[in-house]
Amino acid sequence: MKNIIKKVTLLTLATFASNQSLAAMTDEVKHIQSQWAVVNYMADGDAKEKAFEQLSQAATQVAMQQRNQPEGLIWEGIVYSSYAGAKGGLGALGLAKHAKKSYEAAIEIDGDALDGSAYTSLGVLYSKVPGWPIGFGSDKKAMEFLQKGLEKNPDGIDSNYFLAEFLYEEEEDYPKAKEYLIKAKAAAPRTDRPKADAGRRQEIADLMLEIEEELNDS
Repeated sequence: MKNIIKKVTLLTLATFASNQSLAAMTDEVKHIQSQWAVVNYMADGDAKEKAFEQLSQAATQVAMQQRNQPEGLIWEGIVYSSYAGAKGGLGALGLAKHAKKSYEAAIEIDGDALDGSAYTSLGVLYSKVPGWPIGFGSDKKAMEFLQKGLEKNPDGIDSNYFLAEFLYEEEEDYPKAKEYLIKAKAAAPRTDRPKADAGRRQEIADLMLEIEEELNDS
């Protein structure tokens, strides 16, 4: 059984580096984004889980206040996905389902919002959650949404990283995974998100080492 959302660091998942995307976000959503970066890269443990619990409540409040704006829904989904990862086990499944609904609602309003990050985030969710009869996970849907997210943001650090991770973990296609990881590494810095970038680039470096080991052993 998969450890539900074990590695979701989305947004963990959010792919939006363009000025246009940033301009679309309200101050309340930007605050959720900033707090997510602080909490997400905390050491694992009860404090991290508790911090995500509190942040999820704030994210839901913002999403409800801005219910016709996809950016708030996307960040609500990101927070709940990451909260599920911090919590782990079957108790995280309800959080993952909440995140799924948030992403789907955002896509229904505007799938292009935040450079299509709802697609990438939903793809990661499908790849991390167990499949039927326990959960809704699906490698087929994961690939579909990850590719859609990459179409929306072909040069993004997250869109390329998460597709690379999926190809490595689920498809064991190490050469292709390396290609996307190189693109992720080459992505332009997001000047407004230094903490998130630093965390993601460390994950890129770690995954690259794992891929190189697999390639050397083959």
